[in-house]
Amino acid sequence: MTEEALSADELLDIVDEDDRVVGQAPRGEAMARRLRHRSTSVQVRDPLGRTFVHRRTPRKLVFPSMYDVVVGGVVGAGESYDDCALREAEEELGVRGLPAPEPRFTFLYESPEHTWFLRVYELVCELPVRPQPEEIDWWDFLPEEELERRLTLPQWQVVPDGLECHRRLRARRGAGDGG
Repeated sequence: MTEEALSADELLDIVDEDDRVVGQAPRGEAMARRLRHRSTSVQVRDPLGRTFVHRRTPRKLVFPSMYDVVVGGVVGAGESYDDCALREAEEELGVRGLPAPEPRFTFLYESPEHTWFLRVYELVCELPVRPQPEEIDWWDFLPEEELERRLTLPQWQVVPDGLECHRRLRARRGAGDGG
């Protein structure tokens, strides 16, 4: 079975407007029918404060070939947000033994095509990363000024929910909330 088929078959909890589980559906069906589910996003920084950014592979089910400023993914049926955040960070960065990502906030992400609750985390990664080539085509740790410059480039098509996470985290830091 292909990676895309496995991803589409992954079972997700479907949630109501208060993030309470009301059912389950395969990921492909949840995406096709715009069923509200759960997801995590982890903004990863290195000890120098640079942000991990990457370009998704063209094979990704959602937002293929786009740049992203967070790692993460959908929360599996019965999985907690916290377990998903750590699992996804370790998988996408290609490392084991990361500290638990620190939760910052949860919000409902909605677009004409998608709807999911998104729990946002931050993590400092002191380990050398080896991103999964099945999921990530290119990656780097960028200083804040360089990241902000690239986010304005027209050729940098950025995953919209990841960009929203980045903006909200930046606003919280600017407000002195620390994250």
